[in-house]
Amino acid sequence: MKNLIPIIAFSCLLLFSCQGNTPKEKKNTTVANEWISLFDGETLNGWHQYNGSALGEEWSVIDNTLVFDPSKKRNYGDGGKNIVTDREFTSFILSIEWKVAEAGNSGLFWAVQEGEEFGEPYLTGPEIQILDNERHPDALANPKYHQAGALYDMVQPTADVCKPAGEWNHVVLTVDHNNNKGNVILNGTEIIQFPVHGPEWEALIAASKFGDTSLPHYTHAPKFGQFKTGKIGLQDHGDKVAFRNIKIKEL
Repeated sequence: MKNLIPIIAFSCLLLFSCQGNTPKEKKNTTVANEWISLFDGETLNGWHQYNGSALGEEWSVIDNTLVFDPSKKRNYGDGGKNIVTDREFTSFILSIEWKVAEAGNSGLFWAVQEGEEFGEPYLTGPEIQILDNERHPDALANPKYHQAGALYDMVQPTADVCKPAGEWNHVVLTVDHNNNKGNVILNGTEIIQFPVHGPEWEALIAASKFGDTSLPHYTHAPKFGQFKTGKIGLQDHGDKVAFRNIKIKEL
């Protein structure tokens, strides 16, 4: 019996030690892989107007959907009503569904910066195009840098898999600075790949309107694409657009 006491005590100590370490190890391996909801389907919590605070009447929640309705603007000359997340992100996978009105145009930004020197999200944040490919004239241009799913003005889609206006499209955007890789999967098909920093990224910028110093200041953007960390943004381009099932997974 005396010989058993040390053995029992050691066994209890070992069991306690293992139980104490398990939750910590599990937490460390799963937190980076968890999906975070950016839209709860009921409120506008987590979003604010770009370079502002509270959202105007243009953005509302209807049937678990985040809707931008330009007809609710009080003054059409009061500038864009773009919105951005309260939080900032660096490397991530973003999943979002969108649908746009006929001949509609909008955009999805990342790495957006706010401040007095920036009047619009597109002056800092790269954009994945949202578009009615069947009716909007931007979809007809070649190369197709402005087609739905394109990295706007930089990388064209390899295929047009966009659904018609009024139907839901599902985008999965990956921005991975750890491996310098980005891509877009639209409705289950990968349509673009691109670097997210470095010489190849800078070359894409230089070849776009954002790097053209001959263009006006509101098009030429010296700090466009220069930030790894920033906010996710949704664009007011003057057309009705809706979003749902917005979630992000940090890498």
